Amino acid sequence: MQLVSVAAWFGSLQDEIVAALQRVDATPFVRDEWQRPEGGGGITQVIENGEVFERAAVLYSSVTGASLPASATAHRPQLAGRPWHAVGVSLVIHPRNPYVPTVHFNGRFFVAPQPPGGAGGDVWWFGGGMDLTPYYGFVDDARHFHLACRDALTPFGAALHPRFKAACDAYFFLRHRNEARGIGGIFYDDFDEGGFERAFALTKSVGAHFVPAYLPIVERRRDHPFGQRERDFQALRRGRYVEFNLVWDRGTLFGLQSGGRTEAILLSMPPQATWRYAWNPPAGSDEARLFTDFLPVRDWLA
Repeated sequence: MQLVSVAAWFGSLQDEIVAALQRVDATPFVRDEWQRPEGGGGITQVIENGEVFERAAVLYSSVTGASLPASATAHRPQLAGRPWHAVGVSLVIHPRNPYVPTVHFNGRFFVAPQPPGGAGGDVWWFGGGMDLTPYYGFVDDARHFHLACRDALTPFGAALHPRFKAACDAYFFLRHRNEARGIGGIFYDDFDEGGFERAFALTKSVGAHFVPAYLPIVERRRDHPFGQRERDFQALRRGRYVEFNLVWDRGTLFGLQSGGRTEAILLSMPPQATWRYAWNPPAGSDEARLFTDFLPVRDWLA
């Protein structure tokens, strides 16, 4: 019953987010239903080359496997070899206008059933969060996004937002460059505190706050004038996004290790990205301000 109710909610969340994005970009979403040979399947809804979103991908999946991959048992080695069922929604939006930030959201529920003849019962947990990756920073946008993140967690105790924000800052960090991917948000994993009903309610609250956290920023910045300089910087910063997803992201690693659908896994990548050797922004430029004023970890609500 737990899995059925969680799966139904994630399915409705995907539809709600797609409907909200469709009000911003009139380019129709393409809907692709797929099946996974090992078990389960999903629905991918995507805009490619839209008016506002160069790529907007919202993915629902409910998949099973015979044995948890290494990326899922790194923190729970006692579960190695167990079968598993994972259900969730994930999205990445890469806007066309460089003044509109990229955004990522994810919500997921894992169950590792007790194997026949085993002991200890089923093990389950929730995970998820959202984070913002601007190319040109605006303090108002950063505060708005982080306020929505805090509001999502406030009903569950004042301690959770500082904890989940710190986890987000630590996770979305390119260690090989000593550089943040963006300005963070909230991130949590292996979450089962307070029992199923509380953990599920928290995940639903995070999901409900995604649209009000992000779309007002899109509306504010979508018509901001830009030229080739801004597009070039956007492409360079998108390269950092690719580096993180391919080198550090546990979700990408889990998808590849578990035999996931490659097209769906790599939809998180930007449609265009570049790398430039030893490039540094001109001192005092708007591009330099991203590195000095926005990427370093800070309390945006102070």
